[in-house]
Amino acid sequence: MNGPVRSVLFVCTGNICRSPTAAAVFGRMAADAGLGHLITTDSAGTHGYHVGEPPDARTQAAARARGYDLSRLRARKIALEDFATFDLILAMDRGHQEILARLAPPTAGHKIALMLAYARRAGTLDVPDPYFGGPGGFDLVLDLIEEAAAGLLAALRPGLTR
Repeated sequence: MNGPVRSVLFVCTGNICRSPTAAAVFGRMAADAGLGHLITTDSAGTHGYHVGEPPDARTQAAARARGYDLSRLRARKIALEDFATFDLILAMDRGHQEILARLAPPTAGHKIALMLAYARRAGTLDVPDPYFGGPGGFDLVLDLIEEAAAGLLAALRPGLTR
């Protein structure tokens, strides 16, 4: 990255499970660290399946059980202007990363990374999609995202406090 990261976009498929969870978790971690006023977060999907819809009810329930409120979020599809607006665009899995790399203007490819690249103990680079699985999948997503969000905050903190 060139300069401090001030805005992060989290991206998954339909923007109703993984990416809104990541935006809420990271946003709260930044706020709890006293850095919320220095960084903005948002989420988007690679596909427009659920545009305008709130996050999946199971996602919201799992997040609520850990103190995260996703109720105000609404799904949207990634837009070309997002590549100019955001300093860092984090894909939830390698498939999303590939789609983002194809969509990105040549000047924005360096902004794309994997969310779990910031998780030291995850053992995977892909946040699994919990949509078609059981309730345990939503808790696993939260576990992975909480670890990665903590790593992301640690990585970005020096640039934010300048």
